[in-house]
Amino acid sequence: MEILAELAGNPHKCAPAIHIAGSKGKGSVTSMTASILSAAGYRVARYMSPHVIDIRERISINGLFFDEEIYCNAGDELRHVTDVLLPGNLLFDSETGCEPTFWELLTLLFFLCAQKAKCDIMVVETGMGGRLDSTNILDPLVSIITLIELEHTTILGNTITAIAGEKAGIIKTDKPLVLAKQCDEALEVFRKKAKEKNSALFYLPEIAEISNTIISLHNTEFELSFKPLHFSSSPLCELCASVSQREILRLNLPIPGKVQAENAALAITALKIALQQVNSLSCTAIRSGLANLKIPGRFENITPESTPFIIDGAHTPESLNLCIETFCSLYGEGGILLFGCAADKDAAAMAKIACPHFSKIIITTPGNFKISNPEKVYKAFTLIAGQEKIMFVPDTQEAVRQTIEFAKNLPILGTGSFYLVSEIRKIVTAVINF
Repeated sequence: MEILAELAGNPHKCAPAIHIAGSKGKGSVTSMTASILSAAGYRVARYMSPHVIDIRERISINGLFFDEEIYCNAGDELRHVTDVLLPGNLLFDSETGCEPTFWELLTLLFFLCAQKAKCDIMVVETGMGGRLDSTNILDPLVSIITLIELEHTTILGNTITAIAGEKAGIIKTDKPLVLAKQCDEALEVFRKKAKEKNSALFYLPEIAEISNTIISLHNTEFELSFKPLHFSSSPLCELCASVSQREILRLNLPIPGKVQAENAALAITALKIALQQVNSLSCTAIRSGLANLKIPGRFENITPESTPFIIDGAHTPESLNLCIETFCSLYGEGGILLFGCAADKDAAAMAKIACPHFSKIIITTPGNFKISNPEKVYKAFTLIAGQEKIMFVPDTQEAVRQTIEFAKNLPILGTGSFYLVSEIRKIVTAVINF
């Protein structure tokens, strides 16, 4: 990736960046960070994945798509790198298998778009892991790491310690780290790596307080304040003085869920640290950025005029647990679950979490972008709840139809994979528009 970027003129150095990694919540934190910066008047290039509706969701500016001319010019330059410059570089040889991946090329396309649009700042989410992720050529103002769980175990390792080690790869020398609440194993890894890198670690449970949270059908209200004494011995004491101000922010997010308040706290903390050298972050920008937040596939109701059909990209046990907790608190127990996950996910653990809360569960294929084994998922769920409660409908379109038919007036939750969420949204939206 470093060689690719050098061939393209190092576009990743066109603007300062904020870098986000983690197992869950990183997409929400990325979107919140970018939205607040936009409200503060910055031109913000945002890179995140996966997309739910349009691939340009991954590469955007100020919450909108780049101008078509930007995509085209950046694409032409990307083609020049791969067709003209790359073949002559001896480090890339098709016989050795050292060719750029789709993800590396997409990442370079983002950096080229950001450069050509003359953005002020980039907010960049890792694709997988961190240490070897293609985005990790950045030297950001601040790094953010969200909650760590067992995920992508065939690639990142099958222990929390191993996965945390990969995520910790985004921690840069002398650059601060803002860290979400972690289990002891992960926290130990991050503290050790931060010390090695001389990176000031801001652990959210130690510095922030979230209180008076109210979750409703359409939003989450909460209060956020910071503990004033935490930074007294910090090497970044002067830089981070604004974080420790005992101000209480009353905030409103247009997404239901307690976890979203925690994601917002991560974003706000990181921005207060990152921007202190150049500009203070106003309460108005924070409130406006969060209030105007739009993230497809995050506890989104795609049938607001009829029986609720909520879609959410929860794809780990903890994220599924939080999603179902929010769903049942708003709509009660006994709804309908439409579920599908990729082959590398812990279907058995998610079955134990989901089965007690729904009257009917339909297992389907989560799209075809990633390898899946819906038959194995079906077996995992039937072992928990039996065949009477669980249905297997491999075709996603037919699964959506049968889910709606079974639901009648019962609320529906579609989850387990962002790729499933994308398919559900396309199918249901097409029916509604028809």
